[in-house]
Amino acid sequence: MAQQYIWLNGKFKKFEEVTVHVFTPTIQYGLGIFEGIRCYQTKKGVAVFRLREHAKRFMDSAKMYKMKLRVSQEELEEGIIETVRKNKIQNGYIRPFAFYDNVVMGFFYPDEQMNVSITAIEYGNYFQNKEKGLRCKVSSWRKASSDVLPPQAKVSGNYIASFLSRLDARDSGYDEAILLSANGLVAEGSGENIFLVEDNKVITPQKSGDFLLGITRDSAIKILESAGVEVEQRGVHREELYKCDELFFTGTAAEVTPVVNVDGRTIGNGKIGPITRMVSERFSKIVSGEDKQFAKWLTYV
Repeated sequence: MAQQYIWLNGKFKKFEEVTVHVFTPTIQYGLGIFEGIRCYQTKKGVAVFRLREHAKRFMDSAKMYKMKLRVSQEELEEGIIETVRKNKIQNGYIRPFAFYDNVVMGFFYPDEQMNVSITAIEYGNYFQNKEKGLRCKVSSWRKASSDVLPPQAKVSGNYIASFLSRLDARDSGYDEAILLSANGLVAEGSGENIFLVEDNKVITPQKSGDFLLGITRDSAIKILESAGVEVEQRGVHREELYKCDELFFTGTAAEVTPVVNVDGRTIGNGKIGPITRMVSERFSKIVSGEDKQFAKWLTYV
C-alpha cells in the first residue's frame, strides 16, 4: 500500500503520524464534526461531488455547536482537493473531521480551537447487496428529536442510535435499519435518507423531520423533478413502508440503494423498481461526468 497522507490544519502529515490523546473531549464525549464526501473518476479527470455543499454543511455543523475551526470554508474546500490529489485517489471517500485535542475533563470548551483533518481513501460500494436490494428492519431505537440534539449538525455523538440500530438489524439477519423519529414517523436509515414510491409518485420525509438533510437526498429530488416525477415531502408512517411499490435509500456512502424487504414484507415485486433504477442510473451518469444538466455538481481535481 502506498504511503497515505492526512491534511491537518493546512499541512500534510503521514497517515500514522496523526494521533490524539485518549483524554480529549472528542474521544470522551463524541464532540467532533465530520462530513462524508465522494470523488469519482471521469473522462475529464477525478471530480469531487457537490464539494461546496458538503463544505458549507461542515461549517454549519460547527456553528451550531459553537465550535471554533482553524480553517475557513474556502480553505477546507482547497484542502479536500489537495488531499485527493496528494493521495492519488480516483474513486474515493473523503472524510473532513474537526476534533478537540486539549487534554481536560469537563463539558465546556467554547474557547478551544478545533483541529481539522481531511482523509481520503479509495472506496467502493457501501452495501454488499446493493445490486440486489437491501432487507431492512425498523429499529426499536428512535432518532433524537430536535429539542434533544440538532439533527442538522453532523456530529459524532449523534450516530450512537444509528450504531445500535444497525447492530440490532445485522444480528437479526437484515442488511440495514430504518429509524423512526420520537413521534413515531419514519426518519431515515442508520446513515441514509429514505424515499418511497407509490402510484408513480415519490414520497420522502419532510424537511422538518428529525433527520439529517442529505446532500444526495437533495440530488435525488432534483433528478426526479427534472424527469417530471412528482416528489412529495411529508410525514411518513411506518405502515407505508410495507405497502409502497418501491423503496430506496440515498446517501454519500450508499449513493442510491434499493430496498426490497422491510420487516419480512416484500416491497413491490421484490425487485428494483423502474423509478429507483432511473434515479440510480442518472446519478451514476452525473458523478461520471456524463450528464450536462448537473455538471455544476462536479469540482475537478
